[in-house]
Amino acid sequence: MASAMSNEGKTPGKPKGTLGDLVKAESMIQLAIALPIGCVVGWFLGSLIDKHFGTHYWMVIGILIGAAGGFIKIYQTAAKFMKDPE
Repeated sequence: MASAMSNEGKTPGKPKGTLGDLVKAESMIQLAIALPIGCVVGWFLGSLIDKHFGTHYWMVIGILIGAAGGFIKIYQTAAKFMKDPE
């Protein structure tokens, strides 16, 4: 019963202190790699489609789709931090 009372007032799922800082750092790392990884994956899949069908434009389309996905991830993460800066 004493342990239940000691946890009152704490928000579950939101780490504080050093662990909270590590969670924030991990989210910032996601921001840094979202766009490049999206572009590389789009380029790779587009080049596979180009080789399979003998075309030359799917690679560019894949890069654009990957970049859009990266920007969406960046926007979602930034919106989360703007809504809840803790």
